[in-house]
Amino acid sequence: MEPEEWGAVAVAHSPQGLAVVDGAGRFVAANAAASRLCGAPAADLVGRPAPFAADGAAEAGEVVVEWTRPDGEQRAFACTTAPVPGTDQRVVAFRDVSEARRQERRLAAMARAAFSVTAERSLASTLEALAEEAQQAAALAGVQVLLATPAGARLHVLGTAGFSRIPDFFDRLLECQARGARLEMVESLRSGVPRVLQHRFDAIMGDPAWEPLHDYMSATPWDAFASVPLRIRGGAVGVLNAFFAPGQEVGEAELGFLLAMADQAAVAVDHAELFQRRMDEARREERQKLARDLHDSVVQQVFSIMMQAGSLGVLARRGLPPSAERLATIAGELSGAAEDALADLRGMVVELRPAVPSGTSLGTALRSLLEATAARSALACDLTIDDAGGDLPALDVELAEDVYRVASEAVHNTVKHAGASRLDVAVVVGATATGPRVVVDVVDDGRGARHDAAAGPGAAAAGGQPGSRASSGGYGMTAMRERAHRWGGEVDVVAEDGGGTRVRLVVPVVRGEDRR
Repeated sequence: MEPEEWGAVAVAHSPQGLAVVDGAGRFVAANAAASRLCGAPAADLVGRPAPFAADGAAEAGEVVVEWTRPDGEQRAFACTTAPVPGTDQRVVAFRDVSEARRQERRLAAMARAAFSVTAERSLASTLEALAEEAQQAAALAGVQVLLATPAGARLHVLGTAGFSRIPDFFDRLLECQARGARLEMVESLRSGVPRVLQHRFDAIMGDPAWEPLHDYMSATPWDAFASVPLRIRGGAVGVLNAFFAPGQEVGEAELGFLLAMADQAAVAVDHAELFQRRMDEARREERQKLARDLHDSVVQQVFSIMMQAGSLGVLARRGLPPSAERLATIAGELSGAAEDALADLRGMVVELRPAVPSGTSLGTALRSLLEATAARSALACDLTIDDAGGDLPALDVELAEDVYRVASEAVHNTVKHAGASRLDVAVVVGATATGPRVVVDVVDDGRGARHDAAAGPGAAAAGGQPGSRASSGGYGMTAMRERAHRWGGEVDVVAEDGGGTRVRLVVPVVRGEDRR
């Protein structure tokens, strides 16, 4: 066989697509592999515009181009080109990388979905983002994420892409079921097994039982349908429905991608449920703490007022006019108890206010806290803020709230337990080896930082040593550390040299824009 013949055979039987394009970017010739990849006979390709660059842009390396086959299917080709000496033509070698590109998009979508889950946004916005990621990555016609109510009696759509939202979707679905329609998503939810149906669109549109949802289902062109359960600890809590565009295949790769996205949705649901339980627990603990504070301060003070008023009543009933000295003593005690009760109530009102009201910076909220503290106590309070980079106003709202609550708890305990005359709060935002951090120090000159289980930071007991750490007991300390740990931070409490306590909070800087 002559070299020319050998070369012709090699080109004809090469598994790689080989084509020649002219200076205008049109096909001149194509081998069998190129014809198969492009979805058209070689004779039909000749003279048609090719997707490959005609200016040699791909000579330096492999580039990826898009091609639409005659049947409408989109393909991605990785190609290289080389000039044909003495002509304006170029030889193009190309291969199909469509599946690899789809896999890359799916992996990227799963990574973004995982980030959405960890970003602690609302469950609805997380599942909405997840539905959009799944639709775009797999080029689906539409995606729904539906959750079951706790009793399992209803399904409600929390995430959707490709379909509009209608408020009576589930009511229409139940009407279809009552008319005899088989709800595959309900079967998937009950069995915990994915359901895949080819040509589901035609079956639904041809079934009168589905008439209440015909207008909704026909708004977006689709064909096959898959419903994948969202499983948490062995039980299904919802489903992810995928509507495949006409011509799309539902293979193992597609189903595996949907299973992975359903797992991410289940993690988001589980995270939201755990967070809600923790919020409920926190509310109960806050109520218990308020009850304890009322009992330890206001109730005792009101009881004292009642006893003093009762003693005046006893004297009056006996017809014994109290002396001026006795009246002055009782009046002073009544006034003092009332002032103490009022101060404690004002302090509780400050604590119960929103930590960082909308439109208010963390610095402003802390300044208001210290001003209110100074007004209701004998403490001299001071606040310093070092935020050269201007990060403090941009902090995530929930982080700012937690920072405020930790500082507020430390201030509250200083007022209640430390016997201090001075309180200094310092906020520093700056770079560290592990990234930017917010550092908040609450320092008093009270009795020291050796706490019993009932007291928080600022409480004192005999024997506090400089540098000694506080115990981890007490609701206040536990709540403070939980708030810090939520952001990967720490709270530390130590006795200061010369007396007093330092409560230090260190948390990473998380900006509001980072969690959107």
